[in-house]
Amino acid sequence: MPSSLRDTTTLHNGVKMPWFGLGVFKVKEGEEVVRSVKAAIKNGYISIDTAAVYKNEEGVGQAIKESGVAREELFITTKVWNADQGYDSTLQAFETSLGKLGLDYIDLYLIHWPVKGKYNDTWKALEKLYRDGRVRAIGVSNFHVHHLEDLLSHAEIKPMVNQIEYHPHLTQKEVHDFCKKEGIQLEAWSPLKQGVLLTDPTINEIAEKHNKSAAQIILRWDLQNEVVTIPKSTNENRIIENADIFDFELTPEEMQRINDLNKNDRIGSDPDNFNF
Repeated sequence: MPSSLRDTTTLHNGVKMPWFGLGVFKVKEGEEVVRSVKAAIKNGYISIDTAAVYKNEEGVGQAIKESGVAREELFITTKVWNADQGYDSTLQAFETSLGKLGLDYIDLYLIHWPVKGKYNDTWKALEKLYRDGRVRAIGVSNFHVHHLEDLLSHAEIKPMVNQIEYHPHLTQKEVHDFCKKEGIQLEAWSPLKQGVLLTDPTINEIAEKHNKSAAQIILRWDLQNEVVTIPKSTNENRIIENADIFDFELTPEEMQRINDLNKNDRIGSDPDNFNF
């Protein structure tokens, strides 16, 4: 099990990806995102997850520059948005993201959603970027098993990561099992279900027992399920608290009780019915 913020999982191409990072979805461009990314890096985070559609890549880039931490010590993820999917447009979108971030390379580049009829061409562009050494790892986001099966039947390089909505109300066991079988690392977005799960009685009962917060219990549950997690916060105390999950362990029985909270309930869109 990971024992610190610097601990990594090894992706199937040998690249090491931190188990824990900061997500910046809905964090405002400018001072807010610069402040939260700098706070995270100052407190030991090395993984930052953004996306073209978040419109805050410039702020993330500025925070990286101002953090004083060497680029190669950090793990930066961004994503190609739906409107930019397709081969040439993806290559162009990548250059735009890279320019906004002010970086020479990206650690992980993801297809944000499985846009029907386009994601296989988009993937070809990601394979090119990977072969050209512009990105260290490539992957997908919000892909169901049938999307992954289709992609794998066309791909030359297997995705290294699948980032999905994942939390105790949406454990996506089928996707999890498939990714494990294929050696694709699962990553959780919205691990706290945008705060909805923080009042869950079962989680709070377990939290009390460990003298931890509900958020810490859920994030620890992610890690013990071998899922990379990237909670979002703009509050420095919360950023520190979220990461304080390496000094305790949930028992198998507690893990099961949290698994049993699943009700296949999403807070985000269903990839099969997303309005692309």
